[in-house]
Amino acid sequence: MASSLFRTKSIDRLLAEGAATGEGTLKRTLGSGALIALGIGAIIGAGLFVRTAAAIADRAGPSVTIAFLVAALGCAFAGLCYAEFASMIPIAGSAYTYSYATMGELVAWIIGWDLILEYAVGAATVAIAWSEYLNKVLEFFGLHIPYQWCHSPFQVDAATGVAGIINLPAVLVLSLLTALLVRGTQESAWVNNIIVITKVAIVMLVIALGWGFINPANHTPYIPAATVYTTPEGISHAYGGVMGILGAAGVVFFAYIGFDAVSTAAQEAKDPKRDMPIGILGSLVVCTVLYVLFAHVLSGIATVDDFRSTGREASVAFAISKYMTGYDWLAKFVTVAILAGFSSVILVMLLGQSRVFYSMSKDGLVPKFFSDLHPRHQTPYKSNWFFFVFTAVFAAFVPGDIVGEMTSIGTLFAFMLVCAGVWIMRVRRPDIPRGFRVPAVQFVAIAGIVTCGAMVYGLGWTNWLRLAGWLAIGMLIYFGYGKQHSHLNARA
Repeated sequence: MASSLFRTKSIDRLLAEGAATGEGTLKRTLGSGALIALGIGAIIGAGLFVRTAAAIADRAGPSVTIAFLVAALGCAFAGLCYAEFASMIPIAGSAYTYSYATMGELVAWIIGWDLILEYAVGAATVAIAWSEYLNKVLEFFGLHIPYQWCHSPFQVDAATGVAGIINLPAVLVLSLLTALLVRGTQESAWVNNIIVITKVAIVMLVIALGWGFINPANHTPYIPAATVYTTPEGISHAYGGVMGILGAAGVVFFAYIGFDAVSTAAQEAKDPKRDMPIGILGSLVVCTVLYVLFAHVLSGIATVDDFRSTGREASVAFAISKYMTGYDWLAKFVTVAILAGFSSVILVMLLGQSRVFYSMSKDGLVPKFFSDLHPRHQTPYKSNWFFFVFTAVFAAFVPGDIVGEMTSIGTLFAFMLVCAGVWIMRVRRPDIPRGFRVPAVQFVAIAGIVTCGAMVYGLGWTNWLRLAGWLAIGMLIYFGYGKQHSHLNARA
């Protein structure tokens, strides 16, 4: 039994699947430029525009910039490993597929199940942020969605005492973007490219114009003394010091999720051996520079107390409106652009999720339903609509902070396994052609595991329990369905 749990999928079979064309296969329509845009589209979004404020308020204060660098370091190590895997195994499925080829079926299942936290729950997190900024846009026209219809049942308006019921705008945007994904990857990427240009322009505008409004007092001390901060919901976090920075790195790590989503589209890349490394590492480098500068400006414009109260929601627009006198136009422009930007993030998250389960379904670990392609658009439309329902439940009824940290810890765990996997493959199959090779692979793999592990540690025991509970549910499904229906089991 133990041996069957760790049976690996043949690399030769994977490569044959990746080379397949025709009916029932994904179309190769994406070049390196589209893949970089896809990565930036996923990366720049709720992590930067929403989770940054949460990290400042709850964990690190102005030292959030150091947290971004720690998160970037972990992503750089993992990104190098992803790039080698994607150039070697250009198949839809991301870390799931890589783990299946290196560490066996059980680990692959754990990763595939864990990636739901990254993509599906991540999409729900961004949809919640989209809802916040939608209300800001409506306020420009004198309109407002009542608190109870745009917040979860676990949230209460501190000013009025009104409790949330359901986040309807979040459900709406998920439904619209799912419909767009069903239309096709190329069409979705075209829309994404337009939004990406807008988002990058917004980030650069805020950095350039906001730099002159930085108040040095807001950056003093740059690393706050180590204390404990308890949120209005009663959740305690390590604030300041090393643990505050590590915890903040785990929170803002959400802002980097996206470069690995590029790898889920490997089977739709025109030249995956060349395009995948460029798409993954290119998007990561561009975003790291923008992130550190943006976080420095945002934490310098507004105070920590602002982000703990009225400035927590739609934080960028709040900081501009309150402190950047004469730039109300920028606040409005930023709000509208961020709303569009969040849409592209959700789009890529939903794309990544359906592609992971497409691969798992092809392997028999989940029902065939998830790999059924639309007769005209050749997209996994049934899977898309299934995950719309799944993400809508999270977006409608769970607070953004909780789903955001669940996404971060799930992704960090996946990255640790990818770092281990690329080292294992170098030992087991050094003969496989690689379009990209990780330099100093032992060091990079270990450093990636240690850095991502440190961020997992910083997220605290509540998130460890959520991850453990999620993985336990996954184990029940694997032993109840996946193991018996695995195609490898059928050939054994």
